Amino acid sequence: MISSSDAYHVVAATVPLYVTMILAYISMKWWKIFTPDQCSGINKFVAKFSIPLLSFQTISSINIYKMSLRLMFSDFLQKLLAFLVLIAIIKIRGRGGLKWIITGLSLTTLPNTLIFGIPLMKAMYKVEAVVLLAQIIFLQSVIWYNLLLFLYELDAIKTEPALAAPLPPQDSGETGTTHEVQSKGEEDAEPGTQRKMKEVLPILVTVGKKLMRNPNTYATLIGFIWSSIQFRWGLHMPEIVNQSIEILSNGGLGMAMFSLGLFMASQSSIIACGTRMTLVAIGLKVMVGPALMAVASFVIGLRDTLFKVAVVQAALPQGIVPFVFAKEYNVHPAVLSTSILLGMLIALPVELAFYFLLAI
Repeated sequence: MISSSDAYHVVAATVPLYVTMILAYISMKWWKIFTPDQCSGINKFVAKFSIPLLSFQTISSINIYKMSLRLMFSDFLQKLLAFLVLIAIIKIRGRGGLKWIITGLSLTTLPNTLIFGIPLMKAMYKVEAVVLLAQIIFLQSVIWYNLLLFLYELDAIKTEPALAAPLPPQDSGETGTTHEVQSKGEEDAEPGTQRKMKEVLPILVTVGKKLMRNPNTYATLIGFIWSSIQFRWGLHMPEIVNQSIEILSNGGLGMAMFSLGLFMASQSSIIACGTRMTLVAIGLKVMVGPALMAVASFVIGLRDTLFKVAVVQAALPQGIVPFVFAKEYNVHPAVLSTSILLGMLIALPVELAFYFLLAI
């Protein structure tokens, strides 16, 4: 049973995030300290410095040799199910696209496990839950945030005219009609798979080049390598390097919440995405996400505490990192900001409801 002391620790971990967000909101809305360009600069700092270093710190501190394979498989299956469900919904509605798939995946499968989740899971399921939750945080940092960045870059690049437009014909003395007939004949003779690859390959190459310039890619890779070295041979990072990383990474989530508060202040309403979209966002986070995780966990064969932790963590409030990415790429940041705000307000009763439901 959760004690009053446990509840206090959860509140103590959450309230500072609200304080940071409210200060940012007041600074922008009432005090007019920051301009829109400065707000964008703050979000870019978080996206390019704080979050990559936080990812490195998180990844490198987790022992990759003691990961639960069943938990990893269930986490992967949940994301796959969410992806298929979102595609089906968009097909049925006949509108939407990659932007809504990205936003839906963020809402459904990427909870706030680091700040809100750890104290709450520890209160519910003791130290074992903290170990399991750390593994989920590891998977988010290594796989899912980078996949999210890939999808954002893909969405940003696939509409560029230079990649979407066909190559202009070369002047070889032929008439336009002759060239068109020849091109069409070559196109008809070319297999469909090859034509598709010629269209897709330049886009993937461009996306890959952009990801190679993203600090989060290197932070993830180096963090994974260091974790494998550290826990294999018992090495420790030099204190100078460790402190240099911690100075920037420790403020990552705080700066992310500050950026969220600035964004909310720049909108005409705190509930920036409207009532209908708010209900959809909360429904995806509170109902669809845990339901898909329950299905995935059941299929993989999770039992007892492992099953409960997997399901309950899926109902945690929306993670702040996906909002930073959404703001950076300008893909429905209003939806994610609203989900974070309301999700944190209703988180405790929702989590307790799942806790008691699974205890029956």
